[in-house]
Amino acid sequence: MTYRTLYWLTALLPAIIIGGFEFIRHDFLLPYLSMEDGNVYITILTLVLSFLFANWMFRTIERMNARLVEEQARRAVYEERERLARELHDGIAQSLFFLNVKLKQGHLDDARIAVSAIDNHVRQAIFNLRSLPEEGSLEQRLENWLAQWSALSGVDIVHEIQVSDNFFSPAQEVQVFGVIQEAFANIRKHAQARHTRISLVTQDSRSWLLTIEDDGIGISADSKRSKKYGLSMMRERARQLDAILEIKQREGGGTVISLISQKGGENR
Repeated sequence: MTYRTLYWLTALLPAIIIGGFEFIRHDFLLPYLSMEDGNVYITILTLVLSFLFANWMFRTIERMNARLVEEQARRAVYEERERLARELHDGIAQSLFFLNVKLKQGHLDDARIAVSAIDNHVRQAIFNLRSLPEEGSLEQRLENWLAQWSALSGVDIVHEIQVSDNFFSPAQEVQVFGVIQEAFANIRKHAQARHTRISLVTQDSRSWLLTIEDDGIGISADSKRSKKYGLSMMRERARQLDAILEIKQREGGGTVISLISQKGGENR
């Protein structure tokens, strides 16, 4: 049933039923039913019909919204898979080109490095594709993903995740998850870190804060302004989340990435 159908049912059905009763009462029941009794009956009838109609209407809308939310979640995951597939294709294509050049030049050490880069890129992409958020709460999915990432990378993780269920919309969850995946992929590939920490907490009913830090070699100012390390993709995700992305050096060495909401999650 479409919203257009619900609109016309809401506008016409109560008027037809109550108007029909009034027509029958005045034309056929007036000798048997006084005006006072008729007014009482029409009041009761209106109350009962309004209750039944409102109950049916809101149940129908609730089912439709549930289907829309489910479809939105599936579409967001599908779009994320498409993006990862393109990223995998582009990354391997560049590495294969570099490998081909080095082999022709006879630089075997550089070729081995290129093969290792391809292997790492494929492993990370497969890991991300298998770990896209689909079932369970955001907190459960993140905890599972972080445990797998730590086992794969050998880097210790301390995490603090305090987000209520349904705080983010399905599309927002995919974007938050994507930022975390990109940040930890950079830590694994570039940071040479031994320990990481992630915090995702809600500050009130509408605002939230994501912080990821590591004790690695840090990131230079030039790198922060470049398109390397997937930073442009993280900035685009931050824009879609209506959040501010901050990247800075960590005291004592390493990098701190913060994602600060401006309007908060879309509670459903």
